Amino acid sequence: MTPADDAPLDLKLWLRLLSCTVRVENTIRSRLRTTFGITLPRFDLMAQLERHPDGLRMGELSKLMMVTGGNVTGIADQLEREELVLRVPDPQDGRAFVLKLTPRGRTAFAQMAAVHQGWVADLFGDVSPDDKARMIALLDTMKRQLNVQLSDKD
Repeated sequence: MTPADDAPLDLKLWLRLLSCTVRVENTIRSRLRTTFGITLPRFDLMAQLERHPDGLRMGELSKLMMVTGGNVTGIADQLEREELVLRVPDPQDGRAFVLKLTPRGRTAFAQMAAVHQGWVADLFGDVSPDDKARMIALLDTMKRQLNVQLSDKD
């Protein structure tokens, strides 16, 4: 069997992954907006900062979130106006800044994250634990293969 023989299956897999991702993302996006008045990108930025309590530079946030630096700056500006994040001098380079959650931001994110986790659990609640584990293992394999394939082409 040649790679061309797999093309219909490859395309079907891609479309199925995409449709599932879009449905879950749209649901979460809508619920975040309705329940907390926050966008998914703002939630994602706060999630990154929660994982990095010492703060992150804008460029690091941009890479982690896979968006442009301009997008990160715009989101950061909004969150800073709401006193959920603050810019502090980078201890490694006084000319640069890192973004950190404020105490108010940590509290707000903790509340949102707990509800978000419940939404995700609800969305995947009808999938058996064995099926979840199998899908995670298969997707891990796919991700590793894509990383190798794409790094070879860079």
